[in-house]
Amino acid sequence: MLRLFNIDKGRLKEQTPQDNQLKQAVAKAAWIDAHDASDSERALLQAFLRTELPESDDVEEIESSARYFTDNTGIHVRSLFLAQSEGRHSTATVAFILQNDRLITLRDGALADFRLLRMRARRGQIEAHSPQELLVMMFEQKVENLADALEDIHRKLEDVSYLVLEEIDSDLENAIDQLAKLEDSNGKIRLCLMDTQRSISFLQRHLRNQPELQETAREIMRDVETLMSHTTFLFDKINFLMDSTQGFINIAQNKIIKIFSIAAVVFLPPTLVASIYGMNFRFMPELSLRLGYPGALGLMLLAGIAPYWFFKRKGWL
Repeated sequence: MLRLFNIDKGRLKEQTPQDNQLKQAVAKAAWIDAHDASDSERALLQAFLRTELPESDDVEEIESSARYFTDNTGIHVRSLFLAQSEGRHSTATVAFILQNDRLITLRDGALADFRLLRMRARRGQIEAHSPQELLVMMFEQKVENLADALEDIHRKLEDVSYLVLEEIDSDLENAIDQLAKLEDSNGKIRLCLMDTQRSISFLQRHLRNQPELQETAREIMRDVETLMSHTTFLFDKINFLMDSTQGFINIAQNKIIKIFSIAAVVFLPPTLVASIYGMNFRFMPELSLRLGYPGALGLMLLAGIAPYWFFKRKGWL
């Protein structure tokens, strides 16, 4: 799907051309958003740009030379964005091609950042005067969304912290599962922040003649550095809660083992008495006593109570 946007009097507005007007609309668009573009749409863009568009495998390359470069088509930036599906976070790479009079984005899958930009554009809330400003604004919006995601992780960590440290008889295995998901999400957010640093640093070198955008880029870099510190704090908190949860699980397991160990020690003396009088020797004087059987039962009971009383007095129970 191709979404086309124009800049009209400093405002970003979405265009909905007819099929027979698509080529003219593409030529006039200030921002072309190719979202899961079909083969025909990719062919249209390739004919318009007179170059091959990158494939999904090319977009996912991690080398800096493959993610940030310039050619006769324009400035190329391929940046990681945060996506969410079924309560779990993932990353998706968006390819940006910045030209003097237009911005082209190539992406697969739905991303909250672009959905929010389209919604704000429909309401006339996005102020932009050039594709360059629009690109920097996208990274600014990306950092804001990453900050919101970190706040969400922090709130969930507070709930898990209460579950682990304060709630009685809590489900600790469920807490470990939640912590693992939060750690994974925090790692993906940190990866997106690191990628944003590289992207903004690259753009700053190519926007030197635009001081306003340079200042915005510096503000984004400061925000990213602050959020990077926050991700480190969250990693430490997650590791602390993970260690605490595993410690509580070990304590609970040790209590169970302690119960079995004490039960074994308590029943060992009565078992010894029963074993002695279960032997089939001919000369065992107690076997002929009238009170031998109740005496043996009493001896077994006393042998079981004695170690229990001893452990209780020592404070081991």
